[in-house]
Amino acid sequence: MNRRDFLTLSATGIIGLSASGFPLSALAKGKGDKSYSLVILGDTHFDTDPPSVYHSYYNEPNERLNKIQRAEFARNGAMWKDRCPRLLKRAARLIDKDTRMVLQMGDLIQGDCGNGEVHKKMLSDVMNHFKQELGGLPFVTVVGNHDIRGTDALQAYHSFMPARMSEELGKTITKTTFGFNIGDDAFIVIDFNHPDDEEIDHLLNDTKGARHTFIMTHGPVFPSDDSSCRWIFHGGASEKETQARHHFRQAFAQRNAIVLCGHTHCTDFMDWYGDGGRITQMTMSSVWTSEKQKEYTVRSEGAEDYGMLRKKAMEKPENANWKDESALFDEYRPGIRQHSNSRSQGSYKLNVSKKHVTIDFYAGDSEELSHRFVLR
Repeated sequence: MNRRDFLTLSATGIIGLSASGFPLSALAKGKGDKSYSLVILGDTHFDTDPPSVYHSYYNEPNERLNKIQRAEFARNGAMWKDRCPRLLKRAARLIDKDTRMVLQMGDLIQGDCGNGEVHKKMLSDVMNHFKQELGGLPFVTVVGNHDIRGTDALQAYHSFMPARMSEELGKTITKTTFGFNIGDDAFIVIDFNHPDDEEIDHLLNDTKGARHTFIMTHGPVFPSDDSSCRWIFHGGASEKETQARHHFRQAFAQRNAIVLCGHTHCTDFMDWYGDGGRITQMTMSSVWTSEKQKEYTVRSEGAEDYGMLRKKAMEKPENANWKDESALFDEYRPGIRQHSNSRSQGSYKLNVSKKHVTIDFYAGDSEELSHRFVLR
């Protein structure tokens, strides 16, 4: 499908299928819908205190993991008592007449329920709560690793969330990889836990005429500068995974894609040129665990600093067994035009106009703009 065909079909503003099979949602407002905004939350790890509300069936037998995960329950309970409700109310105040929907970057919930029915209740509770707090706007989430973690969690997510996304988007969603459009722009939502490469290629092919292509994935496309740098889209070190990573990197670059993601619990911006095009990645997080994260402070900036946070962390005795992944960072460094990394948590507003695409970041529950990222 060429650009003229895509624009003609997306301008109809009806629910249905385009001639090439790309679903058109009710969110396509019409040919004049060139400017709009979206409110975005990063990882949220929704939970509550006491842990028994969602974790009474928790049954992790590994002693080390049990200790780590119970500490996460305590962390989540503390932040959802005060800080995260404040953050959510701040996000609600970002909504205006041009706001089409709310996006959430995965790890919507903590998971670890130990029971599939409780897991579905946790998903339902957070969806209903966020919808109520955020003005009832369509709410679209991408699957994160925590969203499918725990006994029967994967089956629970797949039985609950595609049906719920169908309600939110006004069209049938059957998978955790799917697409929708807003006006002339294509949004492709990817399950990075279990990539459906055939479906991703299909969605890319069917949206070739889009003005902007937004890729929404929990795990980043570019390696994160931390211990889990391989936990990215097709981030494995095998030849098969490397080939898939390079295939999609090229496909995204040739579409000049904008990647919206989470997972790293950072506010991280990357603008990269290579593979015949450009990829701009914005990593976002709403896991507000301490009051100091309300301040936007950059801890790493520029191509030369990329990968140095992880390298410095490897010098600590407790991290002596980390694998040296310098070659992975070196692979991407030459294409970096802009990069910054911050531990700040908050809410975000994506602004799309005829001339620009920007993301406004509000750290914590700050009323004042903390930083504006220019994506296009």
